Amino acid sequence: MFKKIKIGSEIGNLRVVENVIDNMINEIGINQDNYGKILVSTLEAVNNAIIHGNKSDLNKLVKIEIFFKNNNLKVTVTDEGKGFKPSEVPDPTKPENIENITGRGVFLMSNLADDIKFNRKGNSVTMTFQNIISQNPKEE
Repeated sequence: MFKKIKIGSEIGNLRVVENVIDNMINEIGINQDNYGKILVSTLEAVNNAIIHGNKSDLNKLVKIEIFFKNNNLKVTVTDEGKGFKPSEVPDPTKPENIENITGRGVFLMSNLADDIKFNRKGNSVTMTFQNIISQNPKEE
């Protein structure tokens, strides 16, 4: 199963992404724990793409690809921004960063997904969620 959508760089479009995930998850039959991980991680990645990547530029798009196969789900979120270096994002768990209101997204995605990879440019992230359903996967 594969879904691909493009949205404008507007925070209100997070609802569109949430609806696509809801529909796909219902179709596949994923339990609530995995649903939460997938939803939170994906919305965080899209939010970051809109705000940090595309700088909320309404002329720029965010592309979301969701691929389900062999009981694994991959979500790729790509923006049209300049990118960033994930290794330079401060660790939000360190005392000096606890009160920062930014910098938690990458940490959150990294802890919720089973695997996370950024492209070289830093404007695309792929998160993998493994063994997301315990039995009878509905694959296409």
